[in-house]
Amino acid sequence: MLTDEFGRDVTGVRVSLTDRCNFDCVYCHNEGLGDTRGPMDPQDDEMETDDVVRFLEVAAEFDVEAVKFTGGEPMLRQDLAEIIERTPDSMEVSLTTNGTFLPDRAEALVDAGLERVNVSQDALDREQFAAVTQSGAYDRVLEGVDAALSAGLDPVKLNMVVFEHTAGYVPEMVDHVAENDGLQLQLIEYMPELTGKPEWNVEIERVHDWLAERAVEVEHREMHDRKRYWIASDGATLEGPPAESPNVGMVEIVDPVENPTFCANCHRVRVTHEGYLKGCLNRNDDLKSMGEMSKPEIREAFREVVANRVPYYGEYMIRDGDGEWELNDEYLDLPA
Repeated sequence: MLTDEFGRDVTGVRVSLTDRCNFDCVYCHNEGLGDTRGPMDPQDDEMETDDVVRFLEVAAEFDVEAVKFTGGEPMLRQDLAEIIERTPDSMEVSLTTNGTFLPDRAEALVDAGLERVNVSQDALDREQFAAVTQSGAYDRVLEGVDAALSAGLDPVKLNMVVFEHTAGYVPEMVDHVAENDGLQLQLIEYMPELTGKPEWNVEIERVHDWLAERAVEVEHREMHDRKRYWIASDGATLEGPPAESPNVGMVEIVDPVENPTFCANCHRVRVTHEGYLKGCLNRNDDLKSMGEMSKPEIREAFREVVANRVPYYGEYMIRDGDGEWELNDEYLDLPA
C-alpha cells in the first residue's frame, strides 16, 4: 500500500468515467475540474474500457481496497457493467449516479459486481428538484432508488448538497430516510470555491445543531471528524443498535470545507475521465497523465501522485495572521 509524506495510506480511488451528464445541476463542479461537461455522445477523450481496467489492476497491486465510479453520469457509459465485472475481485465497487438509468440496469450492475450505490437526490419537491438539476427526471430518480433496493443494493445512500436552494428541504429528506428502511442520507457541504457562487453558501454548523437535537443517537467518527446522526421517525424508538432498529435512519454530514481534520484523513486518489491522476479534489495543479496507459507508466504515475499528495486545508492552504486561508508559500512554485 502506498503512503504519502503525511502518513496517509491510499486505500481508495474515485474514477470518473465521463464528464457527460443528462442533468445540469447548478452546483456541479465535475470532480473539481469545473464545468467541462461536453456533448451527450461518447467523446474521444474518455478512457477506453481497457484503460480503466488496466489502471484498476495496477491500483490493486498497491492494495487499494475500493473504487467508486463517478462522472458526470457514469451510467452513460454503455460499458459500465463490463468495467465493473473486470474490476479486480479484491476491490469493493461502488457507484455515484443520478439514478435515472437504474430502473433498467440495476440488476445487471449487481450481477456484474456492484456492491454499493449513492444516488443524488437534492429535494423531495418536484419543482425544486427540477430547478436544481435542470431536468424533469424526478419520478425516474425515485424509480431508480426503488430499483437499486430491489436489486439488493441495501442501503442506498442518498446524496444531497446543502446550499441555499436545498436547505429548506433537509427536514423532509431526513424524515424520508427515517421512515424508509434501506435508505441513508449523506448531506454534503456546498463548496463555493469550486462553483464560484459564494452567495449560495449555508452555515453547515446550523444543520449539525438541528440534527443533534433530533437524533436518538450521535456517532462521532474520528476519521474526517464526521458525525452520524441516527434519526427516528415519529413514534419510533431504538430496539437495540440504531442500525438494526426499524424506522431509524442514518444521516451523515460530509463537511470538508475549511476542515483540516477531513483533509488530514483523506485516503483517496482520483482519476479524471481523460485518464489523469488527481491527488486532491480542490486542486488541478497536481494532475498527472498516465501516458499511453501501459502498466509501468501507470505504476510510476501513481507512485508520483501519492508521493506529492498534500492535505489541502492545514498544509496547502494555511491560516494567515487574521485567521483567513491563504496558499502556503511552500507550494507557490509547484509545476502545473
